Amino acid sequence: MTARYGEPFDAARAETEVTELLVADVPAAGPVTAAGDPATGEWTHTTGPGFRVIPLWEGGDLTGLYEADWTAATETAEAHLKHLAAALSATWGPPRVISIDGPMLKHQMGQPVEPLYRALFAQDLYGDLHLWGPIETRWPALVLGHSDGDAPLVLAALISTQEITQPPPP
Repeated sequence: MTARYGEPFDAARAETEVTELLVADVPAAGPVTAAGDPATGEWTHTTGPGFRVIPLWEGGDLTGLYEADWTAATETAEAHLKHLAAALSATWGPPRVISIDGPMLKHQMGQPVEPLYRALFAQDLYGDLHLWGPIETRWPALVLGHSDGDAPLVLAALISTQEITQPPPP
């Protein structure tokens, strides 16, 4: 779970938080570190060499949802991503979509992957990246993902001080 669990989606807040990542502290080097809320332990952010990832929204549990209800929940999450991407695109232009298929396959085969992808996978963020930039010297992105059919969908943002390119297949 993330520290956003149970909060309604707030597009204006999410857009502000993504924009704030442009000036957020990002370590140049060091280990990948996920942090949690001191009271609950729920994920609040992850930092690693040249990047920072934050949750923007977490949907409800999909356990027990079938067919139309499950589809409606996933469509709601996708609509949040689309709405936020459109708002950011009004300022930054359209994003590039970066498939994570290559790193995900490598990860599943037990091969090493870049720290950024390792950090995303650790939070079950298995969706493609919607990437802008460079904005000054940073690359902001959105990602929507979940670990399995019953897990809540999570919309997250990341900022990278290094260009993110389409990874090669394994």
